[in-house]
Amino acid sequence: MELNTIKPADGSRKPRRRVARGGGSGLGKTAGRGHKGQKSRAGGFHKVGFEGGQMPLQRRLPKRGFLAVTIVKAAEVRSGDLARVEGTAISLASLKKAGVVAETAERAKIILAGEVSKAFQVSGIAASKGAKAAIEKAGGSVAAIEAPQPVKKLAKKAKPAAEGAQPEAKAKAAKAAPKK
Repeated sequence: MELNTIKPADGSRKPRRRVARGGGSGLGKTAGRGHKGQKSRAGGFHKVGFEGGQMPLQRRLPKRGFLAVTIVKAAEVRSGDLARVEGTAISLASLKKAGVVAETAERAKIILAGEVSKAFQVSGIAASKGAKAAIEKAGGSVAAIEAPQPVKKLAKKAKPAAEGAQPEAKAKAAKAAPKK
């Protein structure tokens, strides 16, 4: 073998397609675009999923559910993973430092999965009933955290019956009142 005789294996490199260069090229005349129609012409364009005016598949199928925007910001911590944290004080910062939760997590919840080996003092993190019981059984403690309360809309104050009532109701109220 000589350097000047090296070439690729037979069939490994196909020749470039010379489109619209005569009948002998195999792609002459209409250049593989078929006859007539929007897609045969220069600038012919359909948006992705267009079905010729028929209701497209992505609009025919029913839509279900949604993806909560907070889902990435919440982390789930297995109770067995608490052993990876240095010390016994467990907080969101210590979980991030130990690599148990992602740096982007804004809150976390401990679930019962695995054994709790030490007496951990958990603060600022929610815990399931089972995880809380397991931590307390091992001699640790879980500080209660307050869940954010949903904002309630203020209800309009109801007017007294005589003031806000219909004219007929006012007349009845006036008749029922004792005369002086």
